[in-house]
Amino acid sequence: MMLDLDNQAQYILASFDKQSEKTKNEYRVRLNASIDVARYLLKEGLPFRGHDESETFTRRGNFLDLLKWYADRKEDVKKVLENAPQNDIMFCPNVQKDIVNCCAKETLKAVVEDLNGDYFGILVDESKDVFHKEQMILVLRYVNKEGRLIERFLSVVHVKDTSARSLKDAICSLLLEHNLSSSHIRGQGYDGASTMQGEFNGLKILIMKDTPSAYSVHCFAHQLQLTLVAVAKKHHEVDQFFDILANILNIVGGFFKHREMLRDDQIKKLEELLMLVKFIQEAD
Repeated sequence: MMLDLDNQAQYILASFDKQSEKTKNEYRVRLNASIDVARYLLKEGLPFRGHDESETFTRRGNFLDLLKWYADRKEDVKKVLENAPQNDIMFCPNVQKDIVNCCAKETLKAVVEDLNGDYFGILVDESKDVFHKEQMILVLRYVNKEGRLIERFLSVVHVKDTSARSLKDAICSLLLEHNLSSSHIRGQGYDGASTMQGEFNGLKILIMKDTPSAYSVHCFAHQLQLTLVAVAKKHHEVDQFFDILANILNIVGGFFKHREMLRDDQIKKLEELLMLVKFIQEAD
């Protein structure tokens, strides 16, 4: 009995500590595997979920399939996944969402650190999503420590309406959330909508009232689009060209068979041109 008391390795508490440490290590392995898979899918812009994630289905979605592939090539990961408790497998949809949210927070943290409290410009646009809810997108544009021009997506947020005042409040809230000051804005980029570019109550005017040096620049892509529309309306040949182009896109883009026919015709013409070039070279 005395010998058993002297042997502390046999204590119940010591046994619990060992079990707890083992459980923590296995948990860490499962979590790191899920994080590695999520980071890869996020980097490639791939979807996580599948239509059917049951064990009998062959294609369970990118996350589960890639995690299985990952485990098959790492014996320690495969072992802990196969022996994991059902309530602690670390790849359920809620865990996937938590990992994605953590990655988003770390990415935004890195963007703010790269900005380093310097001046920046904002690019803003708004649109409806598939549920017909108004969403606002905010992008930061700045010069980093190496002198390179950087554009980084900051966030997309739901706005109750798309009035200039609501958009301005949403922008200020977003900047404040990431410890950025609206007084450091030195540029604004929008499309030509009156909500954005209005001379009296537009978003650019509201921001410039608080920060006069936040100069507004009309989106170059939108300017080009407006220019092309104006030119097309005044020149019959250009207008006709865009009408024909639109018809071609509708016909070719609507049916795979039409795309295949166009592709075969292009290959045939390319072969004829190559034969012509070869003939000219031989004649010379």
